[in-house]
Amino acid sequence: MLSVYTSVNNISLSTMSTVKAAPASFADLEVNPQTSVAGLPIVVDLDGTLTLTDTLVESVLVMIKQQPVTLLLLPFWMIQGRAVFKSRVAARVQLSICTLPLRQELVDYLGEEKEKGRVLMLATAAHGSIAEPFAARLGLFDTVIATNEQVNLKGTDKLAAIEQIYPDGFVYAGDSSADLPIWAKAKGAILAGASASVSSKVHGRHQVEKEFHNAPAGLKTWMKALRVHQWIKNLLLLVPVVTGFAFSETWRFGVIALAFLAFSFTASATYLVNDLWDLDSDRAHPRKCKRPFACGSIGILHGLAAAAALLLTGFFIASLISREFVGMLALYIVLTSAYSWSLKSYVLVDVIMLSVLYTLRILAGSVAIDVSTSSWLIAFSLFLFISLALIKRCSELVSMEQRGVRSSLGRDYRTSDLTVLWPLGCATSIAAVVVFGLFISAPETHVRYESPELMWPATLGLIYWQARMWIKTSRGEMHDDPIVFALRDAGSRNTIFFILVMIVMAHFVPLG
Repeated sequence: MLSVYTSVNNISLSTMSTVKAAPASFADLEVNPQTSVAGLPIVVDLDGTLTLTDTLVESVLVMIKQQPVTLLLLPFWMIQGRAVFKSRVAARVQLSICTLPLRQELVDYLGEEKEKGRVLMLATAAHGSIAEPFAARLGLFDTVIATNEQVNLKGTDKLAAIEQIYPDGFVYAGDSSADLPIWAKAKGAILAGASASVSSKVHGRHQVEKEFHNAPAGLKTWMKALRVHQWIKNLLLLVPVVTGFAFSETWRFGVIALAFLAFSFTASATYLVNDLWDLDSDRAHPRKCKRPFACGSIGILHGLAAAAALLLTGFFIASLISREFVGMLALYIVLTSAYSWSLKSYVLVDVIMLSVLYTLRILAGSVAIDVSTSSWLIAFSLFLFISLALIKRCSELVSMEQRGVRSSLGRDYRTSDLTVLWPLGCATSIAAVVVFGLFISAPETHVRYESPELMWPATLGLIYWQARMWIKTSRGEMHDDPIVFALRDAGSRNTIFFILVMIVMAHFVPLG
């Protein structure tokens, strides 16, 4: 039966003072590394050890997301001590314990040892409101001790609580330098994701029962987190150069290249923040649960630091172009933040915002190279991108329907909405085609293009491409991002290339 000790106030003062008078450094100990640890209780840390995330940081993020005004209270709670701080946060947040990423190898090992009859304790500096349900989730632990409002159960305080329960010795499983005082008095060690410096201090001074390593967050993992493949969307900055046929002035391409980098770095910063904002919903998603933050392969604090660095770099590059372009980039940040933090949870509002963000890239390209953008292009892009955004939503709903899920987590969409979204998406696709057809017949088009009639085949290509995208969506073959799908799909690539060729020919080739 699980015995829970969320309060450690009954620890005697003599015990506490004895613990705090422990050797000044880990190296001062005289420990026999050959001492047998078989059968000793295993005391397991939580954050970074049993789970691959930091539950306090996640709790603060959830609290700010749900109650933004609490951000102003954080400094006042902190000056009252970490125990009070954790208790205040815990009182306002209910963390989704069931989806927290586990160090599965350690969980499996603990299960094996439990079957052999060993006693297991969860001892964590996390608040008891997190530790108890986490222990209940695994069903492995005989005892749980955790932080309460009086005691932050970390370091020597944690050691005192452990020794009072297991005075005859224990094996400790941890990951950080804060655990060194506990390892100093333990009879054995289990290392789980410990750094090289911590590992070297433990090895040779204790019998290391088991060691588990973190998978390194290499370049591939960071590229996935930054969504470098999404940078292709920022090629929309090049649209004003193409539609304006300003190919002869090569300096424009250099400016667009800088604008591309500025938008890409800034967009990656927003992707990082967005993934941190959506941790719960991503972990419940069949594919998004493998994202670096959701699965715990990149730490939350590392992600926040990277986002800040990318944002500063993006705005520095933008400042090399013009103040007006800096303003466009700032507007992009405001709109995408509003989308990520609030607007994406409202049905259809999120779709409209996505189309606006795509169109904003085209307008930003115009500002960067100082050329005008026609109302025809703006209207066409809005309708086209609303259609693509609806494809994205319908694709998600089709996937949910196939899994037997009725509503999406974090978004106000239900599978029953498909009866409305299908015709709406097809209608916006046709609207984009109609705008393109009216543009072909417009008087200003006949002034700028040698043979506007050559664009009518491009209209047929546009109809085919959009219909293909919707058919792929209905079959459940669409990627989470339709633009990424279009780049990977040979039929889409060939059709888009055909459309561009016909537009270029209409501009340069006279029919007589």
